[in-house]
Amino acid sequence: MSRAETEAYKQAFAEDGYVVIKRVVPRDELAELYTTVTAEYARQKADGTLFKGGGGLSGHLNCFPGEAARFAYEALKARGVVDLIREISPKSVREPYLGCNLNLPGSVTQQMHMDRTFRNEFMIANVSVVDTDLANGATDVVPGSHKQFYKYWQYVLLGKEREHKRLPSEAGDVLVRVSNLWHRGMPNHTSQPRPMLAFTWDGGGSPLADPFAENDGKITFFPNWFAPTRKGRIIERTFVKAPITYKTYRFVNSIFSDKSYE
Repeated sequence: MSRAETEAYKQAFAEDGYVVIKRVVPRDELAELYTTVTAEYARQKADGTLFKGGGGLSGHLNCFPGEAARFAYEALKARGVVDLIREISPKSVREPYLGCNLNLPGSVTQQMHMDRTFRNEFMIANVSVVDTDLANGATDVVPGSHKQFYKYWQYVLLGKEREHKRLPSEAGDVLVRVSNLWHRGMPNHTSQPRPMLAFTWDGGGSPLADPFAENDGKITFFPNWFAPTRKGRIIERTFVKAPITYKTYRFVNSIFSDKSYE
């Protein structure tokens, strides 16, 4: 990455809270990763080892892609994306945490949110595993929303959500963003799952020397937003059937506390 490119990306990031870098990760290797992750999801779902609920009802699951995703991080380093992230946020000192969002067929629209509290921001690099468009759930963001702290009630009454922007991408593109940028996962109207890798530097990065070796490097699925319990499934089902109830809860709660600005 040239110095001119780096400065241009830094300027765009400062204004919008994100920047998209095109064609960073090889498509053929991403296609193999897609097959591996989706096959493991299908296997766990079929044999009953996958938890019930935990995002499965709303259609958004967390995933640890393990050793199979190492090539993608190596591509980010080779292209200079990791260096760019560390220039933007010098506290991104260690290797990143490794994750993946699995957007399932029939998923619903998430509520707009941040990935942590506003004052505890960190860097994120999302890699599109497949071509992503409005049909299979291209990410929705609110450009510039990282610049100012909004309680949720302020966010709603100021109409910030009307400033949203969808971000279609091609396999191999990288979305570099900050955690306190308001965003949401969108519905997947296709018949195929849509994975998206996430390398995150929460707290400066992973405490592990080799984060890809966690869980013995095996693909593992985790809950997203909702607990995989009876109570959690009831809450998740209510969110799916009547999303206004959760939006109302967040609005009222944010009047009295800072909790709902995540």
